[in-house]
Formats: sequence, structure tokens, C-alpha cells
Amino acid sequence: MANTIFKKIIDGEIPCYKVYEDDRVLAFLDIHPLSPGHTLVIPKEPAETLDALSADSAAAVGRVLPVVARAIQRATGAVAYNVLQNNGRIAHQEVLHVHFHIIPRFEDGLGLGITWKANEVNDPEGLLARILEHLDV
Repeated sequence: MANTIFKKIIDGEIPCYKVYEDDRVLAFLDIHPLSPGHTLVIPKEPAETLDALSADSAAAVGRVLPVVARAIQRATGAVAYNVLQNNGRIAHQEVLHVHFHIIPRFEDGLGLGITWKANEVNDPEGLLARILEHLDV
């Protein structure tokens, strides 16, 4: 895995405003926030995308996300929040290390703007069958 800015933050080479840390997860304030309290939650395991992350690290991140989200809401007074996670450049992933954005939302509109363009699925049964073929649980 590349020596990303997140790896440098994990290794202590670059400082951050640390919100939370344990042996598997680090959460810190985003340096280019969309709103006050915008926080990144990252696994310490070096994985570029969510599908490459181990089950243990994914579970650790999953345990931390609601804890950090509650703290952000209480600290900022946010009425809501988005949790955003992108995988791959075409999905707008800028840093190739798994990371989750917790983006507080406020009545004044600060936060993430989303446009959702829904589409039709031509063969949902066939798609479901193909997905189930590859489901590894």
C-alpha cells in the first residue's frame, strides 16, 4: 500500500486533531471540513478499499462509528449527519486508504450536498443470483 497521508498520520509523521484512537482505529478532524465537526474514521490496517479490509478491522470501525457520531452531534448541535465512504477513484476516493467521513448537518444547510440519480435494473433476479454466487460469508 502506498505511503498515504493517512498512513503518515497513523505513524505520527503528520499531526492531526485526534478525536478517538485504539489499537485498530483512528478518528480525527478533517482538515478541509464540509461542516464543523467533519471527522474521518480510518482503520489502522493498510487497505485501499472496504472490500480489501479484514473482518476484524471492519468490525472495529463499525463499533467506533456510532460512538464518534454521537459525540460529534452532541458537541456541535448537529441535527443530523451523513456517513460517507468511497471506494476507488471513480467513486471519488481521493486518499487510497479506507476512510469514513462523518459529516454533521445543520438547519442552515452546511454539510454534504447529494444528488441521487436512480435507475432501473433490467434483470433484478439475475443480478441477485450473480451477487449471491459471489457472497463469501
